[in-house]
Amino acid sequence: MADIKIENLVKIYPGSSELANDNVSMHIADGEFMVLLGPSGCGKTTLLRQIAGLELPTSGAIAIGGRDVTYLPAHKRNLSMVFQSYAVFPHRRVRHNIGFGLAIRKRPRQEIEEKVAWAAELLQLTDYLDRFPAQLSGGQRQRVAVARAIVVDADVLLMDEPLSNLDALLRLSFRSELKRIVEQIGTTTVYVTHDQSEALSLGDQVAVMRKGRITQLGNPLDVYDWPADTFVGGFIGSPPMNFFDGSISGGHLTIGGNQISAPVGLDHLGAVRLGVRAEAIRVADPGTPDCLEGEVLVAEPLGASTLLTVMLGGHQLKVQAKPTIRTRSGDKILLAIDPEAIRVFDPESGVSLLGATRA
Repeated sequence: MADIKIENLVKIYPGSSELANDNVSMHIADGEFMVLLGPSGCGKTTLLRQIAGLELPTSGAIAIGGRDVTYLPAHKRNLSMVFQSYAVFPHRRVRHNIGFGLAIRKRPRQEIEEKVAWAAELLQLTDYLDRFPAQLSGGQRQRVAVARAIVVDADVLLMDEPLSNLDALLRLSFRSELKRIVEQIGTTTVYVTHDQSEALSLGDQVAVMRKGRITQLGNPLDVYDWPADTFVGGFIGSPPMNFFDGSISGGHLTIGGNQISAPVGLDHLGAVRLGVRAEAIRVADPGTPDCLEGEVLVAEPLGASTLLTVMLGGHQLKVQAKPTIRTRSGDKILLAIDPEAIRVFDPESGVSLLGATRA
């Protein structure tokens, strides 16, 4: 195992004027599970490929375990990688697929058999070792790809959207298995995904990327609760964070002509962009003080909750209400918002104004 240090990494592809990675710096601790999260084209896979040695940076430096590997060939970096496609050999049995990396390293036969047996037991593949990939399900083939990556005792494990080809139910079950496996082996892991649920559930740290830069890096709960800007708040969460315009003065927050208490410590900010999660908004009983009045546009029963779309001060808000609520389009309702759950952003730049307060 080893830590990874990335310093001022820049990547520009030949013939392009755009920065695929724009001055990226980060430190991934030994044994840490780092998730690179962002929309398509944000530079997360490009960054992963440079760590792997499959792409060379335009400038900057990469060190693994204290060793400069910036321009070192991929096969000399002692990494293993799991790709989006299964990339298993169709003509080889499962045991030979898992042990392939060890075989080309010319490891002793007994060592290969022992490590294959260990990985197969860890990934619940023991009963399938003599089968060919065509005889396996998609989830089992992906397990084979993961097993092949972990048996080689690599310093770093890299994963490029390994669950994206699985159906929703299988992806959910395999996600929990993958977290268990990575925790057990303790290898430094870098995982690329555009799925924020995967990022929040798997990562020790999450780096949210946009336009080649890291917009925010932190533990999953902080990234969710304290987004650095409106992009992060709008990208992470299902539904995403609600945003609307308001103003703060004299300890009060004004939204669409209504006033409620402002977050503590924010008394005179003037016009602001406000953000609040759907689960932080409560449908209140008539006569409840410190509430805002909105109009229901849509009610979506989801079983464990009911998702309401509410018009408030010219903005549509998502509200996660109790499943027992009975309301329909056109109804007027009162909304109570926990002041401490409100996040405040600059109306022009979208950058959080609560960063200093949070720190």
